Amino acid sequence: MRISEITRKTKETDIELKLDLDGSGKVSIDTGIGFFNHMLTAFAVHSGIDLSVVCRGDLEVDGHHSVEDIGIVLGKAICEALGDKAGILRYGSAYIPMDEALAFCSLDISGRPFLVFKAEFHDQKIGEFDTCLCEEFFRAFAYNSGITLHIREEYGKNDHHICEAMFKAAAHAFKAAITQNSDGSVLSSKGVL
Repeated sequence: MRISEITRKTKETDIELKLDLDGSGKVSIDTGIGFFNHMLTAFAVHSGIDLSVVCRGDLEVDGHHSVEDIGIVLGKAICEALGDKAGILRYGSAYIPMDEALAFCSLDISGRPFLVFKAEFHDQKIGEFDTCLCEEFFRAFAYNSGITLHIREEYGKNDHHICEAMFKAAAHAFKAAITQNSDGSVLSSKGVL
C-alpha cells in the first residue's frame, strides 16, 4: 500500500497530512487560504490520490510559511509512500488548458530533486494567495519528494487560470509517473533510483 501520514509542527505551522497514492480522489483540505485549498484539491482530484491536509499557520504574517511547509510535508509524504520507487513508470508530462491559459509540466520521480519554474503572473494576489507562492510551493514539493520538476506557463492572462492550469498539469504528469509498471521493476539502467 502506497500510503503516508505525516505530522509536522514548527513555531510557524502545525500540519497534519495523509495521502493514499492508490485512492479514489477523496479530498479534505483546510489550509486557511481559500485559493490554496482550491489548488491542492485540484491536484489531488486530477492525480487520483486521496489527500487530507490540515494546516494551522501564522497567516497573520502571510501565507508563505503555510504554503511552503505544506509543500515540504506533501513532498516528504510522497517520498515515503513511494519507498524505493520500484514498480512505477517514473516519468510524466501533461499540457493542461484552462480557458485562455495553457500550462505544461514534465517530471521525473528520480530521487534527484530539481525545479524549473516559468510563469509570469499579472497581479500580486489571487484571493488571499500571493502569486509568488506558487513557485515556492512547487520548489518545496520537488525538493522534498525527490522529483525533477519542470513546470511552465505557455501563455495566459488570468492568474487564477494560469495557476490552476499549472497545478492540474503537475497532477496529470504525477498521475502518469506513479502509475505502476507491469513487472514491479525499477525503471533505471542502474537498477536503483
